[in-house]
Amino acid sequence: NSVRVTDEFMENVLKDEEWELKARTTGETLEKVKAKELLDWAADAAWHSADPGMQYDTTINKWHTLPNTGRINASNPCSEYMSIDNSACNLSSINLLKFLNDDGIFDIELFKKAVDVMILAQDILIDNSSYPTEKITQNARNFRQLGLGFANLGALLMAQGLPYDSDAGRALTSAISALMCGEAYRFSAEIAEHKGPFNGYEINREPMQKVMKMHRDQAYQISEDLVEQKELIKEAKNVWDQALMWGQAYGYENSQVTVIAPTGTIAFMMDCDTTGIEPDLALIKYKKLVGGGFLKLVNNQVARALKKLDYAEKEIKETTDYIDKNETIEGAPHIKEEHLGVFDCSFKAVKGSRTIHYMGHLKMMGAVQPFVSGAISKTVNLPKDATKE
Repeated sequence: NSVRVTDEFMENVLKDEEWELKARTTGETLEKVKAKELLDWAADAAWHSADPGMQYDTTINKWHTLPNTGRINASNPCSEYMSIDNSACNLSSINLLKFLNDDGIFDIELFKKAVDVMILAQDILIDNSSYPTEKITQNARNFRQLGLGFANLGALLMAQGLPYDSDAGRALTSAISALMCGEAYRFSAEIAEHKGPFNGYEINREPMQKVMKMHRDQAYQISEDLVEQKELIKEAKNVWDQALMWGQAYGYENSQVTVIAPTGTIAFMMDCDTTGIEPDLALIKYKKLVGGGFLKLVNNQVARALKKLDYAEKEIKETTDYIDKNETIEGAPHIKEEHLGVFDCSFKAVKGSRTIHYMGHLKMMGAVQPFVSGAISKTVNLPKDATKE
């Protein structure tokens, strides 16, 4: 269950003012209660059971590319796909680690090519898919929403020697996310040059162009100082300039192009250490099997990260042996205190005390969301002693 709230409601919470509860059918005010009290009820329920989620309606619709067709009322259960009622989205995700070369350089041109291929393939799928209702079929084909995303982000950051919860880690993620979404829209416009834009484009031309400019402006806000590979920032800005220019000339084949899905199953098929936008759950974890027994999963990026951080081969071997035995890097020989954050995970190890702070999860969502057409499916892990407040 989710609760949809507006900016006006949240302002009333901050100002400790009342909120009108209205009948859905007539709009008649039935009761007035303190907005803060309503939020308190929601927080209390979420503290007990993890429901309801909060859906920030004002922001969601501000970034909506199809407002002249209809507003966004809801999302799919995982929350990454948000669009008009009775619509569908083809999802696919890219394993980011495949584009990190041995020298630590992210292969920009190969990544862009992969984005182009995936967008084209997903767009072809729209007309070759079956849908549950005629209305969904019609909307999927008229508005052609796509959901290209990524997996293995946590492993990529670790391999680069960057803590998940760090300004540098977030800046790199912003740059890659901006590159993916900007290139996807640019290529969508290139398809539109040959096929014409999606059927609902003309009546939504003005608001969609406005959203494209908002994305582009956010790309120019990424801090260049924090990203070692400057070419990434440069190309992220360039593809958004191109996406805007091509879109103004030809429109777009797709009303949406990217989401960040959970990738819970496909990440295993793609040999990823981490899923979607998530950090690793633990350096060593166990997956319960349906037929009985457990699968032991070991993070494969620890040695690569230690090498990036300039540890000697002998030190790396002794550290990885320690992790295999103790299931934590805390207390391992040779590890410097300032490097422990690189190996922080969502869960505390049984013999450890470190974990990623819940604000680290939220800040990573903040780094990525400006470069996503839809939204993000993400778990924010809180400590066991977290209070309702």
